[in-house]
Amino acid sequence: MEIEPDQPWWRPEQGSTTTWLLSVRVQPGASRTGVAGPTGPEGAELKVRLASPPVDGRANEELVRWLARELGVPRSAVTLVRGQTSRSKQLRIDTTNRRS
Repeated sequence: MEIEPDQPWWRPEQGSTTTWLLSVRVQPGASRTGVAGPTGPEGAELKVRLASPPVDGRANEELVRWLARELGVPRSAVTLVRGQTSRSKQLRIDTTNRRS
C-alpha cells in the first residue's frame, strides 16, 4: 500500500522525518480486511475494514499486523496510540526500517 504524504489522515509526527501518525476508523467483522477509503469530515480518517471481530483485542491486533505488512515495516514499528476500545484510532508508524 502506497500512501501519498498529503492526506489528512496521514501526517508526520512533529519533529520527525521517519515517524508518521495514521488516523483510521475501523469496521470490525467485515468479510475481508482492506482499505475502504477516506471517511469523516473532510476525509480526516482512513476507513479500514477488518475481518476479525472486536473481541479481546483481536481486531486491534489484526489492524497492527495488516498495516505493518502493507506498509513494509516490522510489526514492532506500528503502535496503537489512541482508541484501544473505539472504532476511531490513531497509530504511530516508524518507517526507519521500511522494506522497499
